[in-house]
Amino acid sequence: MTTLTAALHWRPHPPFFYGWLVLGTGALGAFVATSIAGVVLGGIQGLIVEETGWNRSTIGLAAAVGVWGSGLVAPFIGRLADRYGPRWIMPLGTLLLGLGLFVLAGSEAIWVFFLVAVLIRAISQPLLIGVVPQTNAVSFFRRQRNLALALTGLFRPVSGAILIPLISAVAVVSNWRTAFHGLGVLSLLFTLPMLLVIRRRPEDIGLRPDGDPAESHVPARTGVDPEVTNQTRPSEPVWTAREVLRTRAFWFVAIAMFLSVSSSSSIGFNMVPYLHETAHLSTTQAAGVLSVGTLFALTNLVWGYVADKLTPRRCMIGEMLGGAGMILFLIAVDSLLSAYAFGMLWGIVSSAQVLVYMILARYFGQASYGAIAGTMRPFEAGGLGVGQSLGTLLYDVTGNYDTLIIAALGAHLLAALLMLLARPPVPPSLAFVSDAP
Repeated sequence: MTTLTAALHWRPHPPFFYGWLVLGTGALGAFVATSIAGVVLGGIQGLIVEETGWNRSTIGLAAAVGVWGSGLVAPFIGRLADRYGPRWIMPLGTLLLGLGLFVLAGSEAIWVFFLVAVLIRAISQPLLIGVVPQTNAVSFFRRQRNLALALTGLFRPVSGAILIPLISAVAVVSNWRTAFHGLGVLSLLFTLPMLLVIRRRPEDIGLRPDGDPAESHVPARTGVDPEVTNQTRPSEPVWTAREVLRTRAFWFVAIAMFLSVSSSSSIGFNMVPYLHETAHLSTTQAAGVLSVGTLFALTNLVWGYVADKLTPRRCMIGEMLGGAGMILFLIAVDSLLSAYAFGMLWGIVSSAQVLVYMILARYFGQASYGAIAGTMRPFEAGGLGVGQSLGTLLYDVTGNYDTLIIAALGAHLLAALLMLLARPPVPPSLAFVSDAP
């Protein structure tokens, strides 16, 4: 028992702050979890259909239902993260994902593929990509919290950019099943570093957030704008998830998130056919514009830096107004050059959804962050699914993209208004957690 206890308490001692190692280990989980994300399934669906003869729409439906399932599961996983910490539930995520990928790779019936894809997507997204890694970042970082959250938001698009060509390359010499078998093995192997590295909070291993030295408690100050970042900020207020749900700010942010994601996803999902039909680009050229937009989504890190200077809420208002401007720009696109310019700018503004989770951390602190972020996830997942399905429905009903453009523009503007009204709420009590960000 002594040997087992020692093994469970062993951890690496890197020459840099331990929180960065935690984030890096979380990136491994995000990499394998992205293998069944909608962006990857959409990118490799042709390989699956060619080998199996399955219906393409069923694969797309599996991706959509998996996203909605993650939204339903996220609040429960967020509460588990607050109660037990990420150390045990993140390795559980890689273990379940690895087993699921093996079943997925061996599936011969479409219903088996659909069921397993939905289940492992619903479970792995909050465990390895969203809620739990974000909770870990908030626990280990205060001053550099926005940067840490921006990094967690970066892992999925980077992983998707790697996995789509990787799976395609493996399919050339073998098939997509071989690639999924390999990713399943990788996921199981990643369970070990998760167990060894991941911890609940820096204090559990004798450290402080951001690697700062120990310092005395700083009492809360009054008359300080809680959004201003260049002042010495007071200690974080202690919010419970129930108290957060009673605030106007949370619901304004949540509805703004839903509207913004719905608008962005509807435009993104229909971008290729829109550019093909209205700007007369070839399908290949239009797909290239979408790829450029995906590449420029890597500007997550820039948003983290700017949020430290201007505050996440102000950046989010700018992003939503910028998104509205991009929709107007899209109407004017009439050449390949202007289409690529649109793609680059669209990628920059549409990558800013991580700002919402920065706002949650700034407004409500870390005490119940897992439950709070988990409660936000259904709005994000719901917006993603609604945007993708509603956009195509509007086109089928009207025969053009005019209604979609107007709806997306209105959604962005309304979201910006809600974010403008979502001022920081008054803390519920005078009880504070030490070490303010």
